[in-house]
Amino acid sequence: MNALAATNRNFRLASRLLGLDTKLEKSLLIPFREIKVECTIPKDDGTLATYVGFRIQHDNARGPMKGGIRYHPEVDPDEVNALAQLMTWKTGVADIPYGGAKGGIGCNPRDLSKSELERLTRVFTQKIHDLIGIHTDVPAPDMGTNAQTMAWILDEYSKFHGHSPAVVTGKPIDLGGSLGREAATGRGVVYATEALLAEYGKSIKGMSFVIQGFGNVGSWASRLIHEKGGKIIVVSDITGAIKNPNGIDIPELLKHKEATGSLKSFSGGDSMDPNEVLVHECDVLIPCALGGVLNRENAADVKAKFIIEAANHPTDPEADEILSKKGVVILPDIYANAGGVTVSYFEWVQNIQGFMWDEEKVNTELKKYMTQAFHNIKNMCQTHECSLRMGAFTLGVNRVARATILRGWEA
Repeated sequence: MNALAATNRNFRLASRLLGLDTKLEKSLLIPFREIKVECTIPKDDGTLATYVGFRIQHDNARGPMKGGIRYHPEVDPDEVNALAQLMTWKTGVADIPYGGAKGGIGCNPRDLSKSELERLTRVFTQKIHDLIGIHTDVPAPDMGTNAQTMAWILDEYSKFHGHSPAVVTGKPIDLGGSLGREAATGRGVVYATEALLAEYGKSIKGMSFVIQGFGNVGSWASRLIHEKGGKIIVVSDITGAIKNPNGIDIPELLKHKEATGSLKSFSGGDSMDPNEVLVHECDVLIPCALGGVLNRENAADVKAKFIIEAANHPTDPEADEILSKKGVVILPDIYANAGGVTVSYFEWVQNIQGFMWDEEKVNTELKKYMTQAFHNIKNMCQTHECSLRMGAFTLGVNRVARATILRGWEA
């Protein structure tokens, strides 16, 4: 089942639980606006190249739309649609005043020079500048984009609208980026994990963890779990997988990856078959990489007691069912990885106020939001007698539906 079908299914189940009107349900599913633009740039060799850029703006009932921009060769409109919609529910769960959006350019950033990427980003911004904005739609980095990309968008947008640091988040610190943004998604995952484990009278200290994916989210989550006394016994990424039953020394592994660009040949662990990672013996499994990694083929063999979805959509609905029957507790992505958008919100707030926070304040506020959201999800689970995933979906969908009705959607 693809991401869009799964998201739509979760939405429909949530709207049944909430007893939403079918007309309202349909209205909430259809995106507010879909934008598709042609971006032609001169390549470094003087030839012209054309790319398709797009932005799906899903819902703005609760505030400006928010979501990443990805540069990726296979940008599938269905997936982007699903991710825009997920952002709407995710911001509802985290209780931040945004709706969802997602966008990108169909290109392979590895095949483009830095100056080509800059030209492409600026052309894309010129085409959409009147459709994004501080109180309209606030982009952020995603796959294939980073703080530098946001800096170019900010600069190009400001040529039309005056200096507007709040038009994008995930910016470089020197241009109004927030302290703590880099680590935010991983840190949010850890706060979410703490909230869940506390429910069961446990804490991170002494629990064993398997981390699949060692990019931004996986490496920050690992670092913080390690600091809190958690035992990380397996780490994997695209370059390979390593295990150490006594716990991997994460700071050393980070140094090794920094130096070699790979997890391979790390002296503090043995290499293992990457296909065994998700079914390895552990207390907590944290998938931090791609969607759809837990499916009907491997779900029955998962040995973890808790799964924290740091990636978007790592568990497909069939696996969800198998794992629930086994009694595995799954903390859903629309809550578990909401730390990133929450700190993006803090960045936007700081830019609008023109007053920046120190990192400690960012982290304290993030913990407050993540902990509060968990308790709100638990309340929904009790009200509707449902899983954590449905608790999160009903919470997010209900907030958006209420805002929509209050604003007068039938008029």
